[in-house]
Amino acid sequence: MTAPGWPARLAHGTVEVRPLRSRDLWAWCEVRTRNERWLSPWEGRAPTQRPAGWRERNSPAVFSSMLRAQRKEARAGRQLPFAIAVAGELRGAVTVAGLTRGAFDSAHVGYWLDEAAAGRGVMPTALALVLDHCFGPVGLHRVEANVRPENAASLRVVQKLGFTREALHRRYLFIDEAWRDHVGFALLAEDVPGGVLRGLLDSRS
Repeated sequence: MTAPGWPARLAHGTVEVRPLRSRDLWAWCEVRTRNERWLSPWEGRAPTQRPAGWRERNSPAVFSSMLRAQRKEARAGRQLPFAIAVAGELRGAVTVAGLTRGAFDSAHVGYWLDEAAAGRGVMPTALALVLDHCFGPVGLHRVEANVRPENAASLRVVQKLGFTREALHRRYLFIDEAWRDHVGFALLAEDVPGGVLRGLLDSRS
């Protein structure tokens, strides 16, 4: 069993989203390690896990374990784990997780991007491609994004794509050695009848 619409490769211009591959190992380790200052303030861990250094958290062993887990979740239809590539180079990831069917038909999304690729429209484009796929072939009705109120870059992404702020989730995730509040956003299929990417491109013209 896999989720409808998975696996998939989606692209606009030089931005492509695709499944993560085993041969991405060293590129993933390099970009993650290089971006410690940029990424580490926003990434959580289970509070029961022992704290680990950034290199240890982004090692080849961690990549291999993560890839196995993602593939298992994708096969079960619970996750859509996309890598982001720009001009063929690995630059980040978008993960649609918690896919729930039935009356809910919803999921939540998380993402990260190489600082060197930030500010060039890469993340909004990649996320728009994934959202259009979710509302199309995957058949979802709603996608949520939960963002720390201090994360200005991530807030700009959801605002550009038309997400609606719905809630403040108190002490939502354990990040940077404390439980952190998050702002809850959601986008519905009927919010974007012309497509998320089309709306984004129109806003740029």
